[in-house]
Amino acid sequence: MAIKYGRPIESRVRVVPAEGKGREPAPALDLATRPRRNRRTEWSRRMVRENVLTTDDLIWPMFVSEGRRAPIASMPGVERLGIDDIVRAAEQAAKLTIPCIALFPYTDPNLRDEHGSEALNAENLVCRAVRAVKKEVPEIGVLCDVALDPYTSHGHDGLMHEGCILNDETVAVLVKQALVQADAGCDVIAPSDMMDGRVGAIRSALDAAGHLDVQIMAYTAKYASAFYGPFRDAVGSSTTLTGDKRTYQMDFGNSDEALREAELDIAEGADMIMVKPGLPYLDILGRIKEAFGMPTFAYQVSGEYAMIMAAANNGWIDGEKAMIETLTAFKRAGADGVLTYFAPRVAEKLKKL
Repeated sequence: MAIKYGRPIESRVRVVPAEGKGREPAPALDLATRPRRNRRTEWSRRMVRENVLTTDDLIWPMFVSEGRRAPIASMPGVERLGIDDIVRAAEQAAKLTIPCIALFPYTDPNLRDEHGSEALNAENLVCRAVRAVKKEVPEIGVLCDVALDPYTSHGHDGLMHEGCILNDETVAVLVKQALVQADAGCDVIAPSDMMDGRVGAIRSALDAAGHLDVQIMAYTAKYASAFYGPFRDAVGSSTTLTGDKRTYQMDFGNSDEALREAELDIAEGADMIMVKPGLPYLDILGRIKEAFGMPTFAYQVSGEYAMIMAAANNGWIDGEKAMIETLTAFKRAGADGVLTYFAPRVAEKLKKL
């Protein structure tokens, strides 16, 4: 008997005795079904493939800074880009048919304070970059992260008082940040702070301000993870962060909690939801997609990118194959799209296939 999808099915096995004494019978399989037939040729593998990665699945995260482009040591191949460079990258994304880019700022340390005040400046880096991109490449989608960590002197996503992150006071600031970004032309507001109630507050404020068509992609299940280190280098918060973020980001031992978070964000008006990090949380991604059927995204975070690049640069793995394999894993788990620093490389490769 063999088991398929929980039900027993008959397997036709015929044993043919071998000639000569002292030899064990040699099994000869009389199989009606041989799955390997469909794997035999490239054209056949393509024809029966269940999940296919395309450029439509990609969101390209970019780091914007003042002045010239600068490499990020912990993220080989990724650079901080000036606004002009961001526009050129957006043009590249459009040519590669990548539908959306995501912008993250490296804020001058002199502009950071305990309140994250620069986040509310309509002339801050992100807002200027959004306006420049939408002027020159209006067909590309622009996603903006909503959180205070790139702007605070203590490196946390929210306001702090005596070592405690203040939820409701932070939400009030995040609402203003979201409005500033929407006014600049941002298409997708993405709250990554993990404060309670922020999706509903932002949705209400956007609607009241006439931004009825601005979408919200909620960082729904954002875990307190060891995989964010290179990102913090990129936005300049690794040296400023005091303590950790476990009082507001999710415990990586929890799964049911992610469903509760998703249910809340959807009820509050999220148009899309996200799981972050990616590969270590494919089970979470699958559960959320199956439970709610919402447009669901994953973030292949900086640490995941850095590990693949480090192994590839040392010749330990084939980097391009690992890149495609990991992104396809997100699709297989249920993702409708992936934020990935590999986006332009993957798109180039897919165009050649």
